[in-house]
Amino acid sequence: MSVNTVLIVDDSATDRINLELIVNNAGCRTLVADSGKRALEIAGSSRPDLIFLDIMMDEMDGFQTCRSLHREEHTRDIPVVMVTGKSQKADKVWAMQQGARGYITKPYVKEQILEQIQRF
Repeated sequence: MSVNTVLIVDDSATDRINLELIVNNAGCRTLVADSGKRALEIAGSSRPDLIFLDIMMDEMDGFQTCRSLHREEHTRDIPVVMVTGKSQKADKVWAMQQGARGYITKPYVKEQILEQIQRF
C-alpha cells in the first residue's frame, strides 16, 4: 500500500501544524482534525491511507477513537499510528490492543514520522 493521504488528529494546533509540514514535505496530502469525533467523520468520508492520532484529547481520547475506527467496516483497515506524549509501556500496549499499528512518543523527530509513512 502506498500512502497518499494522511489524517492528522491532535487537539494542539502546534502539533497539527508540525505534523502537517512533515507529511506535506513527504509528498502526501493531509487532512486534519482537532478531535476524535471529527476524525471519525473525516476518516469515514475521505478514507485516508494513514492516520496519525494523539491520545490525550478532550471529549473522545485517542484510545476511544482508535477503537471506534477499527469497529467500522469502512475504516478498520486504515493504519493508525499514535503520536503522543504518553510514554509508559502500558499506554503503548493498550494502544496496540485498541488497533494501533504504530506508536511514536513526543517529542519526535521527523524521521520517525517519515518511517511510518514509508512503512505503510
